[in-house]
Amino acid sequence: MSRAERLLTLLERLRLRRTPVQGAQLAQDLGISLRTLYRDIATLQQQGARIEGEAGIGYVLRPGHSLPPLMFSVEELEALALGTQWVIERSGDPPLAEAARHALAKVRAVLPAAERFELDHNPLLVPDGQPLAFDPALLPQIRRAIRAQRKLRLDYRDAQGQLSERIVWPFALGFFEQSRVLSAWCELRTECRHFRLDRMRACEPLPERYPRPRQQLMREWLDGMQRTADSS
Repeated sequence: MSRAERLLTLLERLRLRRTPVQGAQLAQDLGISLRTLYRDIATLQQQGARIEGEAGIGYVLRPGHSLPPLMFSVEELEALALGTQWVIERSGDPPLAEAARHALAKVRAVLPAAERFELDHNPLLVPDGQPLAFDPALLPQIRRAIRAQRKLRLDYRDAQGQLSERIVWPFALGFFEQSRVLSAWCELRTECRHFRLDRMRACEPLPERYPRPRQQLMREWLDGMQRTADSS
């Protein structure tokens, strides 16, 4: 591991901790001596990292430090390139694909030459997929409703072909290989339900915000799935 990668890893270890962590633990995790760790922490502090603490007490990274995007490992660059390529080629969401292009361009603009070369010649490819059978305008519309925590009115046709009107509280959107699926609280069924976008005949954002936070709905949904998995 190069020193630049080690400094990056140290920052990430501190970023993941909400409470101070002992220097001895950090040194062990990184496979370095305590003396080297203290030197690395001093270097990061000189570069503007808000690391507080001292030997024998522990260290914590305070909010407000932005990690320079040029400090990416090769595998991190591969992950970024692969992920953005999938969004661009396979998400079926043109505004999200355009955002991915802009984000990758911003990262590329601040990379040194060697890392930029790795990014430009990423060997991990996303193959073409089958066209998805839904209106692509639905995706940005639903994403906006999720962010704003606003209700949606759906005209929805279920697997048996029955059409119904649903008022739902959208909180998550799944990008599956052959479909896109909205997870939402359904006022008609009074429980969390999943709605495939290719079965939506209409989708109308409503001005009314739903009463519970999106994060709470997500947590309840995940807890319910875990209980189902445990009982099966």
